[in-house]
Amino acid sequence: MSRYYTRVCNFYYGKQSKKLVRKKKTVSLHNIDEISFDQIEIITRKSKKKISINKIKNLAKPLKNKINLDLKKISSRKKNFSNFNFENIPNILGVLNLTPDSFSDGGKFNTEKKGVKHASHLFNSGASLIDVGGESTKPGSKKIKENLEWTRVSRILKLLGKKIPLSLDTRKSNIMKKGIKLGVKLINDISGLSFDSQTLKILKKYQIPFVIHHSKGTPEYMQKNPTYKNELLDVYDFFEEKIKLLRSIGINHNNIILDPGIGFGKNLKHNMSLIHNISIFHSLGFPILVGNSRKSFIGKLSGKNDTKLRIGGTMASSIYLMMQGVQILRIHDVNEIIQGIKVFKKIVNN
Repeated sequence: MSRYYTRVCNFYYGKQSKKLVRKKKTVSLHNIDEISFDQIEIITRKSKKKISINKIKNLAKPLKNKINLDLKKISSRKKNFSNFNFENIPNILGVLNLTPDSFSDGGKFNTEKKGVKHASHLFNSGASLIDVGGESTKPGSKKIKENLEWTRVSRILKLLGKKIPLSLDTRKSNIMKKGIKLGVKLINDISGLSFDSQTLKILKKYQIPFVIHHSKGTPEYMQKNPTYKNELLDVYDFFEEKIKLLRSIGINHNNIILDPGIGFGKNLKHNMSLIHNISIFHSLGFPILVGNSRKSFIGKLSGKNDTKLRIGGTMASSIYLMMQGVQILRIHDVNEIIQGIKVFKKIVNN
């Protein structure tokens, strides 16, 4: 029997969405009337078919039951955690790189004074949480020693942990443990929780919210000809298997975020497929995070290769992702992106 996947599509937003939900012509996403849909795409590894939601009742019983279970997850309200408000789409996760070599702002904020100032700026500009990282994981980068990474992030965590909500971007379990003790509210491990064999034990012990991030290979080699049978469904299956593993070891809370890992072991085609079809991940039942900010796909599509000149592409992709119901965007230029989102929302609700 074919494996079926449910992707909600044909979204409506703002005033129009609320009107259609009231008339029961659309289904609200996560019980938020501001964004709703009236179609689904039924996907297998060999086929795709879009149907309107009112045609689901005509499907064969096993498929109908499967889709209705998916729709229950898709339409149910998400509980807030880690200072994110999932009734407001999107939330912004601000980026603070305390590294000399990150792809877009390496060396710009890697002193204590500059780091604290920038974190405060990001938070005051509207970010819900600030993602602090002390190790670059850009394509081609090599891992650094734990002591060096901790030296980079520890002072900022100690200074800001009780003042500003922080996320910790690390692959190392000991740094996670130390960060948790300093009050971080989220663990963001780009390795998909697989780099350090002790990571799952730490997550289980402290029951802290965390991100399941998809990447293919290590940062040093991940962009050397990455291949997939089907990038969209392969990433979906990765999330599903990882969630089963987490449940099997006793991590039963739902304070989990899914990040398909744009640019982490993906070429332009893979990135575009994941962004275009991002709403498939709603059927897994967890909030979605996308790191679209200043990414290489923007440079390749626009011909602008300077990472500092990618705000326009970040804005365009952010609006698209918001319209697909993505709950969290990981952003460098917080003030500019929030400004654009506010203006867009005012226009569609006028």
